[in-house]
Order: sequence, then C-alpha cells, then structure tokens
Amino acid sequence: MSMFLRACFFAFLCFCGFCPVFSGCKAGDEAPGSFIIWTDRAEFVSYCELFNSVQDKTKAVVVFKERLALSLPPAKDEEKPDLIAGSWLKNDKTRKLFRPLDSLLSPDCIDTSSFYAPLIEYGKISGSQYLLPVSFNLPLFVFSSKNEDKIPNQFSLSLDQIKEISGEFNSVNSKGFYTLMGFGPSWDDEFLYEATKEFGQCFKQKGTSFVWNEKLLSEAVEYIRNWTSEKNTSTSAEQDFEFKYLYTPKYRQIAEGRTLFAYTTSDELFKISFDQLGGVDFRWLSVAGGIPAEDDLVSIALYKNAGNPRQAEEFIRWFFQEANQKVLLERAAAMQLDTATFGIAGGFSSIRGVNEHVFPAFYRNLLGNLPTEDKITAPEAFPARWQSLKERVIFPYLNDAIKTDSDRKNLSMESLLNTWSKQFD
Repeated sequence: MSMFLRACFFAFLCFCGFCPVFSGCKAGDEAPGSFIIWTDRAEFVSYCELFNSVQDKTKAVVVFKERLALSLPPAKDEEKPDLIAGSWLKNDKTRKLFRPLDSLLSPDCIDTSSFYAPLIEYGKISGSQYLLPVSFNLPLFVFSSKNEDKIPNQFSLSLDQIKEISGEFNSVNSKGFYTLMGFGPSWDDEFLYEATKEFGQCFKQKGTSFVWNEKLLSEAVEYIRNWTSEKNTSTSAEQDFEFKYLYTPKYRQIAEGRTLFAYTTSDELFKISFDQLGGVDFRWLSVAGGIPAEDDLVSIALYKNAGNPRQAEEFIRWFFQEANQKVLLERAAAMQLDTATFGIAGGFSSIRGVNEHVFPAFYRNLLGNLPTEDKITAPEAFPARWQSLKERVIFPYLNDAIKTDSDRKNLSMESLLNTWSKQFD
C-alpha cells in the first residue's frame, strides 16, 4: 500500500456537492446522514471521496482495518460499521455477520447478469446473496516478446504446456550447468500452490484453520517432482540457476534472456506502467481447464447490525454502476493513484463491461487479451488467516515435498500446522 493512500485514511473527511450518474432504482426517502465503511483496501478512500462529492443524500466515512476479517465482529466499545469491503469475508466466522442483499438485485438496480457468474455464485450463502464481488486477480506467466514464436497464440497456457515449452528452452554448457532454463517450479511459492488446484480441492477450511486431501496433494507433489526431474534435472539445479541469474524484477528476468517464463499475478504486472514493461507479453495460467481467481477476492457486504443500512445501500447502488467505475479509473489515473495499485480495488472489476470496455484504455496490454467469463473460476472459501497459513504452513510443506534431492526434511503438514497454531491461533 502506498504511503499516500495510507495517510488518506487518517486524514479522510470530505463533504462536497452534487452528482451525475445513479442507476434508475429508488432508495426511498431516508433522511441525509452518514454511514461507516470498514475496509482493508486503501482505494476505498478515493471512492468514498468521489461518492461524497457527487450526491447529497448521505456521506461515507471510511475506517481502515488492516486485518479486516479478523476485526469482526466489532468490539463492544467500537462504533459498528454499516458496510464491510475487503478480502476473506466468506468464511465460517464472518458469514453469519452479514445481511442478504437480494432486495438490491434487479435489472434496473444492481443487475447480477453484468457480473462474472462464478463470482456472483461465490457471494451466495444458502441461496441468498450476502456478498457482492468487487474485484479479483488472475495468475499469469510473462515472457519476452522476443520469444513470442515459442509460445502458442492463445489466451492461456496449461501446466503441461508450460512444462513442455520451458523444457525446450533449456540449455546446458559443457560442464553440465544450465545457462538457460525456461522455468523452475520451485522458484515461486504461489505457483506451487496454484498448481495444486489442477488436482482438485486440496485444501478446505475448517473453522479458523484448514484440512487437506492427502491423495490429491500427493498427486500434485508428484507432478511437480516429475516436472523438475524430467526437464530441469533436479531441484538443486533450479535453485542454483535462480541464485545465479534471477535476482532482478520478474519482468526484467525474462528480458535478459536467461529464462523464458516468470510467474506473477495481474495486480503485480499491471501496476507497472506500459512503457516500463516494454516488450513483455503474457498468458493466463489455466488450471483444471479454468483460470482461477486469486484467493483474496474483494467483496462488499452489509453488516447485520448496521445502524444506517439504507445509506449504505445507496453507496452499493452507486458503486456497481459501470459508468461510475469508469469515473473511478479516470480519477485514479488523473491523480496518479494507478501507479500504486491496479484497476478497481487492486484488481479486475467484478463487472464484465468495465473490464471489456474501460480497462484496455488504461492498461493497453489487456487489449484483446481478456479471459472470457466461462474460463474464470471462483476461489474456495478460506479462513481469515489464510495468507498466514499459506506462508507458514503450506508453502514450507510444498517447498520441502517437491524436492528431488536428498536434502528433504520430510516436513509434515501436521507439525507445521501445530507450530503455526501455537504462534498465531
């Protein structure tokens, strides 16, 4: 998060004038007043500034919660939020804290058909719409346009395709050391995690923690181990190559020509300016036939005990209009806020039309290169501490389990999880 946006949270107080674009649906005759948004996304400061300046029905007040999902429910002495906007909102702890949004859903108010269908489904609990998706990110592989002839002319690449193409790129000198290596699975923890999704739901939330499917996880680990052995000789060879050559930012690694691919995500790639990226091209990562949205999908929810629900609903109506999100992107560009984050709330908009018609004007790399709705898959529901669990339990386990060499520690998921629980639970 940029220092500028962080500072905005503590300085935010804005009361301005009248406005343009609202939808055709009516909010009722509620008296003017303010409502409170709790969020872990800095971008909502700017969004609420604009909302406050373009209408006089109500005013939004932003409260920043760095660990939003863990801050729910509010402490007894805290002023209750009306809206919640952020990640990790669909889990066993938080789901009971929201009220349904179904009354807002209609073609002339918030039209659910304008959203990506898998993301709308993600927001449903027991058949009712409790969460509306705000933004999401997708995994991808970048490569130098100088190597475009080696890459299939399509929107995405499967694990098998990346494995074969990167293996063909490899080159070894007379001493047996790699001088070129297309891609090493052990280079990126997030890639290892995403690769497990090829084999099904390896991880599932259970309370504030998770359980795992031993069979599916073993299949994923075996696949990666075979990839490394067949294409890159050993995990040690991958690590040695990474240490020697891959110490610059990923988009520069591929430009230097030592490697063919680098794994990253849309929010990391597209916050870099088009001019800075230069000759960088990309393909989406296809896993199990779809392109998986990252786990930290951003959603918005109405707090169950909201004191000002009608005012909060007014913001929801305003925010999910395509024309208004276009203005938000234009405003971010004019204020140069888009140099800190990507898109809407740090990702692609959950509204298809915004991505298809508006994003390419701000992110030229996306022109003609957006995945279709039928390819995007929603993440599973995970506990609020999921990122910590991944970094301290799942990543160490996978890094050890995929090793093809004798220096494996044979770490067990149980022991790693027990250690995490003692320190962080």
